[in-house]
Amino acid sequence: MLHTTPQAMDAALGHLVRRGNGSMSILHEGRFRSEALDLLARHAVFASGKVREHARWLLRAAAPRLGVYPMSIQHLYEARGRGECGGFTVPAINIRGLTYDVARAICRAALKHAAGAVIFEIARSEVDYTAQRPAEYASVVLAAAMREGFEGPLFIQGDHFQINAKKFAADPDKETKAVRALVSEAIAAGFYNIDIDTSTLVDLSKPTIEEQQRVNFTLAAELTKLVRAEQPAGVTISVGGEIGEVGGKNSTEEELRAYMQGYLGELGRASVGKGISKISIQTGTTHGGVPLPDGSIAKVKLDLDTLRRLSVVARSEFGMAGAVQHGASTLPAEAFHHFPETETAEVHLATEFQNLIYEHPAFPDELKQEIYEHLRGAHADERKATDTEEQFIYKTRKKGFGPFKQKLWDLPDDLRGAISDTLEKKFQFLFEQLKVMNTTELVGKYISKVETALPPAVTA
Repeated sequence: MLHTTPQAMDAALGHLVRRGNGSMSILHEGRFRSEALDLLARHAVFASGKVREHARWLLRAAAPRLGVYPMSIQHLYEARGRGECGGFTVPAINIRGLTYDVARAICRAALKHAAGAVIFEIARSEVDYTAQRPAEYASVVLAAAMREGFEGPLFIQGDHFQINAKKFAADPDKETKAVRALVSEAIAAGFYNIDIDTSTLVDLSKPTIEEQQRVNFTLAAELTKLVRAEQPAGVTISVGGEIGEVGGKNSTEEELRAYMQGYLGELGRASVGKGISKISIQTGTTHGGVPLPDGSIAKVKLDLDTLRRLSVVARSEFGMAGAVQHGASTLPAEAFHHFPETETAEVHLATEFQNLIYEHPAFPDELKQEIYEHLRGAHADERKATDTEEQFIYKTRKKGFGPFKQKLWDLPDDLRGAISDTLEKKFQFLFEQLKVMNTTELVGKYISKVETALPPAVTA
C-alpha cells in the first residue's frame, strides 16, 4: 500500500530516518537497508505527486550516507587514454523492465567479482517505451545498490540521447530542444555520463567525409557545451560521441578523424573544456539483433579489426578511452572475450536481458500472452507485411515493459527472485569475459567520491 502524504511516509520511517533543514540521517543502517529501501523504491516509481518526489529525494539523500555516489567515469577513461590502464571492457547495461530486481542482480554480481567498472544506462527511446524518466531510473538504481550493500562510485548513463533524423528534418529546432531538455533532466537526476548520438544526421551522399560528418560533429559539440554548463561542481561528466549509426555501414579511421577534428574545432571556439571520452562506432551489429522468420536471431559478422584499429586511433591521437560497441548483447557467448582483447573501451548490452526475462520458466505465461496481445493491437502499425508472428513479437516486446510495469513489479517474490538469480549468473559471466573483475580498486584510484548538492527537499 502506498502512502498518500510525505508526512505519512516520514512517520512510517521515523524509527530509521531523521530529517531536518533539507538534510537527513540514517539511524539504523542495517534496518534501513532491509526495511526502508524496498518501500522507497516502490514509492519512487508508483506513488504520485509529492509522495513520489519525497521518496526519490530520500533515496538521493541516503545514498552518500551509505557510501553510494552517482559519479562520472571520466577520469578512469582519461587514464585509459593515457595508457595507464587497459585490458578490460566496461559493460553498459540497459535495464528495460523489473528494474529494481535487475539492478540488484547487477550489484550482487559486481560485489562478488569486485567489478567497479560497470555502467547502468537507459536510452532516450527506452525512457519513453519503458515509462522510466531519468529521476525514476536513477532512484531505483540507487535503491538497488544500497539494498545490496554496494559502495563507491555508481555510474548512471544516458545512452543514445539521440536526434531523430525524420523529426530533425521536419523541425530541427524542436527536435534539438527535446534532446537538450532530456540532457538537462538526466543531469539533474544524477546521470553523470551522457552519450550524445547525432550520428543519425551523417549524410553519406556528401562528397567528402568532413561534409558527411559536419552536422553530426557540430550538433554533438553544441550538446557537449550544454553538458559542461550544467554539470555539478566537482564533476566532469563523461560524454560519448558517435560517428556511425548502429546498423549502418562499418566505421573507418577517416570518419573518426574527420568527426574529431571538426568536433574539437567547434569546442575550441567555445572554450568549454573537455570533449568526449569515448567514441561509438559501427562494426556490423544491430540493436536487438535481426530476428529470422522462426524467431531465432541471425548470426552477425562482428568486425573486430575495426574495433581494434579505431580504438588505437581514439587513444593515441585524441586521448580517449577507445571505441564503444553497441548492439552486442545477442552475440554468442564465445564472442565477448574479444572485446577486452581488442581494447574496446565499452560495450552496450540490453536485449539479451530482456529475452531472459520473457523466456524465463518462472515468467507467467498468462502475463506474457496478455503483453503479446497488447502489442498486437497497440503496435500493429509496426508490423511489416513480411513479418511472421515470431518476428513481430520479438521486435516489439520491448514495448511491453512500460504498460505492464506495475504487473511486473507485483509478480510474487519467488518468481522475481528466480528471474533475478538467472540474470545475476549472466552478469557474472559477462564481467568475467569482459575482464572487469577486480576493477573496484582501479576505479577508486582514479575516481574520487563527490557528494553533489541535493535538490530541494519536498515540503508538505
